[in-house]
Amino acid sequence: QVQLAESGGGSVQAGGSLTLSCLASGSAFSRSSMAWFRQVLGKDREFVSFINSSGRFTSYADSVKGRFTISRDNAKNTIYLQMNSLKPDDTAVYYCAAAPSYYGTDPGKYDYWGQGTQVTVSS
Repeated sequence: QVQLAESGGGSVQAGGSLTLSCLASGSAFSRSSMAWFRQVLGKDREFVSFINSSGRFTSYADSVKGRFTISRDNAKNTIYLQMNSLKPDDTAVYYCAAAPSYYGTDPGKYDYWGQGTQVTVSS
């Protein structure tokens, strides 16, 4: 079992930066792949980035590659999403997710989800 809580969302102007955090509780965190997804009202949940359990392997959506960085600190049970050069199109609710036995871009394969944090980027 893993419980997740995101923080760090907010409002920022285009070109600005934000860092999202996701604090996990539960013994499965250190062996789980973790991911960030985002969702705009009325649209499907969109993959942003994932990181494997050791932190050695990461992947990004093309839309955020070169601007966002995912990382994890297993000692603190936390993952992060550093977001730079933000664009209005990045506006969404951002969710972190955990998968003890999967890593990839399919949201349906992630077992645990946080409640989400709103990111709003104004032009």
